[in-house]
Amino acid sequence: MSMALIVLAAGKGTRMKSDSPKVLHRIAQAPMLWHALRAGQALEPARTVVVAGHGAEAVEASALDYDPDIRVVIQSEQLGTGHAVRQAEPALDGFDGDAIVLYGDTPFLSEETLAAMQAARQTHDVVVLGFQAADPGRYGRLKMAGDQLDAIVEFKDASEEERAITLCNSGVMAMDAGRMMALLGKVSNDNAAGEYYLTDLVGLARAEGLTATAVVCDEAETMGINSRPELAAAEQAFQARARAALLENGVALPAPETVHLAWDTVIGRDTEIEPNVVFGPGVTVESGARIRAFSHLEGCHVSRGAVVGPYARLRPGAELAEDVHVGNFVEIKNAVLREGAKANHLTYIGDAEVGEKTNIGAGTITCNYDGVFKHRSVIGKNAFIGSNTMLVAPVSVGDGAMTASGSVVTEDVPPGALAVARARQVNKDGLATKLFRMLRARKDKQAGKA
Repeated sequence: MSMALIVLAAGKGTRMKSDSPKVLHRIAQAPMLWHALRAGQALEPARTVVVAGHGAEAVEASALDYDPDIRVVIQSEQLGTGHAVRQAEPALDGFDGDAIVLYGDTPFLSEETLAAMQAARQTHDVVVLGFQAADPGRYGRLKMAGDQLDAIVEFKDASEEERAITLCNSGVMAMDAGRMMALLGKVSNDNAAGEYYLTDLVGLARAEGLTATAVVCDEAETMGINSRPELAAAEQAFQARARAALLENGVALPAPETVHLAWDTVIGRDTEIEPNVVFGPGVTVESGARIRAFSHLEGCHVSRGAVVGPYARLRPGAELAEDVHVGNFVEIKNAVLREGAKANHLTYIGDAEVGEKTNIGAGTITCNYDGVFKHRSVIGKNAFIGSNTMLVAPVSVGDGAMTASGSVVTEDVPPGALAVARARQVNKDGLATKLFRMLRARKDKQAGKA
């Protein structure tokens, strides 16, 4: 059976106290909307529809950033969840299959839970995701009769007896897409909030002789984010789970609570991540690497046996081959370091290629930007770049070549050559003594006037 995702992302999120739409606030350095979309991808949907409202332009841009094939529709008035889902109907024209409704501010649904809902659809017309709440609060309640779901009652409309139920509604619902839209046309806004509730579909479906059930998941999966404190709690929850997964998969984390991971970080077994390391989006670290303390990585690839840090920064496009060493206060951006290359301290390598077993001395800078264009430096294998070398790109240094310390290299260096590009030193005998005497006299004169 084909599946369509309908992701509701129209809410303003007033409690966030922000000018940004709620679903664009970030967890593990990705919009929470992306987390919801990624969860839904486990169902291999044929279509994905995002319902935007507040900040629709920004929400649409973010959704299309995630997947250009997503269809974005607009809920111009906030008239409830049923009204929001109905806005997706034109985007599902010609679609034959199931639809599942997810929420852009509920980022932690698991693949297993969604698979269980998909399986339950084989035997029931309507499947709702519920959870046993430690504190049911103002959640909607699921009224069950055995494995049959009779109705979902919103807290505002619930009796005292119904409010005593602890099985609560997550809002996630799956059923045939055509039938969902047909039933939504029958939903009334005759309730305490004056809204069109998606939850009314259960009662309408039962009244037509259809079956409904609930799949129950852990309450933590249904965490919704409505405020800054809840966003911070969601970040902590993500990090705790991600760190635990790394440890289970053979990654060494001596101080796991100090390591911060992105939503898509990939780290191989037998890699050691020292304390106070931050991973931005798009990082892959292969097995057996070592990321030393206080390093920051984003958009990069680190191969087996490489060592990064301490205090290193890998920016987007950094590619480290096996056994590369990048040391303290080294920054790499859009550059490839081939096998065994070393840049151990105080260096910037941007828009460059560094060959096998080449050594980059302290203070080396690839001068890649002329104020308008970026230019590339190419350094061959087994080369030696002396400390404090400025490589003014575009420039190349051949295999086995050397640059003298303090050189400003503006022309290509042939293989095996030594480049010396600095002014000749001249010593003036006794001049330092005379200068010091003159300067101290001036200082003493100024102090006397004061």
